[in-house]
Amino acid sequence: MIQRIVRTDRRILTFPAVHPCEDISPGTLLSSLICLSQNVCNYQSNFFATQRRNAREAIRQIGILLIFFEEIRDHQLVLSDSLVLCFSELHLAFQKIQFLFEDCTREGARLWILMKSKFIATQFRVLIRAIATALDVLPLNRINVGREVKELVELVSKQARKAKFELDPEDEWASKQVLLILNYFEKGIEPEVSFIKRFLDYLDIRNWSDSAKEIKFLEEEIDSQFSDCDEREVPFLSSLLGLMSYCRGVIFETLDYRISDQIDVGCNMEILSCINPEDFRCPISLELMLDPVTVTTGQTYDRSSIEKWFKAGNTICPKTGEKLKNTGLVPNTAFRKVIQQFCSDNGISLSKSGSRSRDITRTIIPGSPAAEEATKFLSRFLARRLVFGSIEQKNKAAYEIRLLAKWNIFNRSCLIEAGAVLPIINLLSSSDKCMQENAIGALLKLSKHTTGKKVAVDSGGLKPIVAVLAKGLSFEAKQLAAATIFYLASVKGYRKLIGEIPEAIPALVELIKERPTCGKKNAVAAIFALLLYPGNHQKVLASGTVPLLIDILCSSDKDELIADSLAVVATLAENVDGAVEILQASALSVITRNLQSSASRAGKEYCVSILLCLCKHGVQVVEVLAKDPALMSELYSVVTEGTSRASSKARSLIKILLKFRETSSSGSIASAPCERPVHVW
Repeated sequence: MIQRIVRTDRRILTFPAVHPCEDISPGTLLSSLICLSQNVCNYQSNFFATQRRNAREAIRQIGILLIFFEEIRDHQLVLSDSLVLCFSELHLAFQKIQFLFEDCTREGARLWILMKSKFIATQFRVLIRAIATALDVLPLNRINVGREVKELVELVSKQARKAKFELDPEDEWASKQVLLILNYFEKGIEPEVSFIKRFLDYLDIRNWSDSAKEIKFLEEEIDSQFSDCDEREVPFLSSLLGLMSYCRGVIFETLDYRISDQIDVGCNMEILSCINPEDFRCPISLELMLDPVTVTTGQTYDRSSIEKWFKAGNTICPKTGEKLKNTGLVPNTAFRKVIQQFCSDNGISLSKSGSRSRDITRTIIPGSPAAEEATKFLSRFLARRLVFGSIEQKNKAAYEIRLLAKWNIFNRSCLIEAGAVLPIINLLSSSDKCMQENAIGALLKLSKHTTGKKVAVDSGGLKPIVAVLAKGLSFEAKQLAAATIFYLASVKGYRKLIGEIPEAIPALVELIKERPTCGKKNAVAAIFALLLYPGNHQKVLASGTVPLLIDILCSSDKDELIADSLAVVATLAENVDGAVEILQASALSVITRNLQSSASRAGKEYCVSILLCLCKHGVQVVEVLAKDPALMSELYSVVTEGTSRASSKARSLIKILLKFRETSSSGSIASAPCERPVHVW
């Protein structure tokens, strides 16, 4: 049997069928054709929201041909060359029909399939005509099967030639309804709910979950088109996304959690990092990487830069100098998402070849005029619900805001302009765990927007956020509050205000003690942001942060958490009190071990920074480090491979250690600049 490749990455309404090879065994071809026919016929039990007539007729014709194929198999007939040719063409057509059926019954794609009804009807017609063409070369008279079966095949051949497979009038009516609704939105007119429900009922979109599936599909399709640089249909997809978001928020009153991956909860929801943004730059071009890829040495580069490097005839890794086993490139999708999230959260627009990055720009402006107006109507509706709705309605509104604000910056601006921030803050004191989680989750998303930060603080949101951080009803609520503080602390003036709330920093430190990594990361990142205001340093030290961070460095296997912890320790090491506490925690050996073992460039840079600061605050440290035989090679490695900032620090530390060795060999050692004696091990 021909093994069919499962195309999990196949774009909807594309048909990557494979023509059987010329020397294929006739028996194998027949078996595969029977399997394909059975797969198509099995769709008879599936629900078709659209294309019902066309699908039914296609299944009927292929079902008849299936009987014919099984007759040949059961009689073990020898297939002539002309029969093999016919079956090869049928095999190709059946593959495409199966793809078409997959798309017409695809979960979450009902609206998109409706709006592509004309194209799909044409595809049905073309593929059935292809079957008719293949049957034209079928030597039916020379095939020893029953007369009734031959008559059925002849009937299929005639019907396939004449079949119209036209656009279903009901599909045409429903698609026109959708276009009319989009036209209303585009003109700034809010359609009647009953009007919208007509096409929803036609597609059997009956509840919150059904609409959420449609939204998820449309979001993924938009992402796919941007990734493939084929953006022709993005405005229309955006209009449909705006419409379905409006339907989910306004029309479906009852929350339905049947879609697990649609629920924005748990540790996957918001994991922060204070990783060095310099790591986002390509080592070759020094520009932020739009398409990071990894070579066989494990180093990551921007695709365009490394491809130019290879085209120039180079076969070594630019960073390590190692000869590459091959020039294969592995997409670093996880790193790409981190870069995109960082740029989106910080309003950075990447540029390449003079054009703005689609991945960033598309989050700032609405995808279409219809999507813009639909989002504004929805935002005003949700803001009103937060104030005047019942408890259940307020909870749902908070959850809708949480989802809507996650999608892009434009949605956040609409919600903020609609006045959603203050009523969200008022829900933080709720005694209902779910309500509190949704409220702080929504506020977190809105706090990523510059105006959202200002409105949250001006509305008195800092104390309620810290209250959730300290005494939240769930771990999730606490870690979301920590993430919110991180974003608010990105504003220089707010770091002081947050630090002045007595419970803020101690609550973050308590969160570091929690078991889940996501809570630790968010707390560490928030502390790092607060340390950008020098007045918070003593408060962080007084809360017992250093021993907890050193424990993470000793016990954690999470590279990002280790790098973030090193970032906080490096910041604390910049003043004498911090350096003393780090040394009292017996951290020197831990830092040197991390310098040797750290998987991230940022982690190594932070280690060098810590060691440099500790050396400046105590000659005892210099003496210990100068005796470490492995340290110098690590420092030279950072000089050659690190960022310009890291290289500078590594060179400074090397000079200090070399100078100490020279002076110690001559018997003259300077006195320690640190006033308080500490044990460095």
